Amino acid sequence: MNKFLDAISAKLLPLANILGSNRYLTVLRDAFMLAFPITMFGSIIVVITNLPFLNTSQKGILSDLLGNGQSATMSIMTIFVVFGIGYYLSKGYEVEGVFGGAVALSSFLLLTPFYMQTDSGKTVSNVLSLDRLGAKGMFLGMITAFIAAELYSRFSNKGWQIKMPDTVPPAVAKSFAALIPGTLTLFIFLALNAVLSGVFKVNLHDIIYKIIQQPLVGLGSSLGATLVALFFIQLLWFFGLHGQILVNSVMDPIWNTLNLENLEAYKAGKAVPHIISKSFMETFTVGLGGSGMTLAVVLIMAFVLKKKMYKDVGRLALGAGIFNVNEPVIFGLPIVMNATILIPWLLSPLIVTVINYLVMLIGLVPAPTGVSVPWTVPVFFSGMMATNSVMGGILQLIDVLIVGLIWYPFLLVLDRQADPEL
Repeated sequence: MNKFLDAISAKLLPLANILGSNRYLTVLRDAFMLAFPITMFGSIIVVITNLPFLNTSQKGILSDLLGNGQSATMSIMTIFVVFGIGYYLSKGYEVEGVFGGAVALSSFLLLTPFYMQTDSGKTVSNVLSLDRLGAKGMFLGMITAFIAAELYSRFSNKGWQIKMPDTVPPAVAKSFAALIPGTLTLFIFLALNAVLSGVFKVNLHDIIYKIIQQPLVGLGSSLGATLVALFFIQLLWFFGLHGQILVNSVMDPIWNTLNLENLEAYKAGKAVPHIISKSFMETFTVGLGGSGMTLAVVLIMAFVLKKKMYKDVGRLALGAGIFNVNEPVIFGLPIVMNATILIPWLLSPLIVTVINYLVMLIGLVPAPTGVSVPWTVPVFFSGMMATNSVMGGILQLIDVLIVGLIWYPFLLVLDRQADPEL
């Protein structure tokens, strides 16, 4: 068994190091975290305007009064992500980040149609459609931001800048330094948009959405792809690597896009289109005690196992585990490189996720509405907030019970194998 684990570790560690040190994945992760506080505010507004005890009239009044709180945050999330990518990637190249973010955002808007069609088919000019600044424009926004920031940074690092005397205030000097690189970058995107709209009568938004975003989102929303992602999260953690960060850096763009599509449908009073989304992954996997759903494990250790060493670890980890922080049990049990508990560690999240998906698919529990719930919100409460239903909280409690049943015999083996004096 040890030879087998060593062989897997030898294959996984180089891949994990590549993912963990990849400039673009790191920038993408940081860009989404930049948008997190803003989207969290929007989620709170959505929860307030859709409280389950309100009638339709009351919801309508609250939506009229507070609706901008969501429209100006979650509905235009792509804007924050685009700026974040431009900012962090430019900083990575030691170029002024604020100007890199501004150029990336402007490049994205250059490719965005300033018109929309009404339901009656009438075209309205000089307007921006919210969906192109939200879920529908997410992938084009990310692609544009990376390319724009790359171009801007390369032009800057080549020295194509207007250098001002030292006596000029720094803010003015930085603006002049950004003038040529920024202008060149924006001209490239303006020319691209002119060719597409003038010659081919199309826009890049629709092309990217149909060719790239829809297929990727369709794949990412499937149960199979989700189980593969979860499996690698668990496997990486087993070898002491932060599986959540490594896998999420790849999957977050897809899961966040699914989340925005759910929220837009929910706000419009339509059925939520996706079960799998960022809210689903945060609430019904991490939200059950952290990576690996270990709240049940901590409870069993603290109150069921006999050996003092396990009781102590369980009780020390319980406070953090309630808020879904489980490093104390991952490294204190330990879970890392502990072959005895490899099976429940890998299988319990997969089994619970399948169950959650199926009960939502048949309608016993509503799918998450797209509201962003902080992953530190305790079990039951996060489930209610994510689904806007008490059934979401009840499902989480059932999940904890299922995880406990899966883990229990393996924890008993650990307890019996431990030194009696410990």
